[in-house]
Amino acid sequence: QVQLVEFGGGLVQAGGSLRLSCAASGRTFSNCPMAWFRQAPGKEREFVAAISGSGGGKNYADSVKGRFTISRDNAKDTVYLQMNSLKPEDTAVYYCAAVHSRSDFTFSQSYQYDCWSQGTQVTVSS
Repeated sequence: QVQLVEFGGGLVQAGGSLRLSCAASGRTFSNCPMAWFRQAPGKEREFVAAISGSGGGKNYADSVKGRFTISRDNAKDTVYLQMNSLKPEDTAVYYCAAVHSRSDFTFSQSYQYDCWSQGTQVTVSS
């Protein structure tokens, strides 16, 4: 059963922007740590950004710092990833993930997450 529904991917030119959304389905992830990961063809899944349960704590991969912003609206049970100044190397399938327990910590390892979205393709052309 899909518990996280993701949308907002697409094709953009280098330097452009895109906003991804991830909403809870069937159960709530309000106040639970969540994150965004991505996987490019032939590469392993890599961490992109994480947010604590309250939204007050954030962590970013070095490759996206200053360009991407993670945020959440617990009232809407939704997490967002605003991607600016996109580069061709950002091309990948993007996934959102959630921890089942409520916590105000952030986590950056795949094994620490319990639930995953279906993924959405982000393609950045040069």
